[in-house]
Amino acid sequence: MVEVTLWGALSQLAGGKSKVEVEAKDIRELFRKLAEQYPGLEPWIDRGIAVAIDGVIYRDTWG
Repeated sequence: MVEVTLWGALSQLAGGKSKVEVEAKDIRELFRKLAEQYPGLEPWIDRGIAVAIDGVIYRDTWG
């Protein structure tokens, strides 16, 4: 299980939730499941968003 912190507009698109939990084995699966659960996030994910894992920021390195 992964705890995802959503900031700013992303939080609003997830019904105001700032944290959600998702079962995912990698970033691609995480993004897919987030888009399924919160369709409003999909355009943001498609455009490319950064993620931080244990304090390290990654941007589009999983594509």
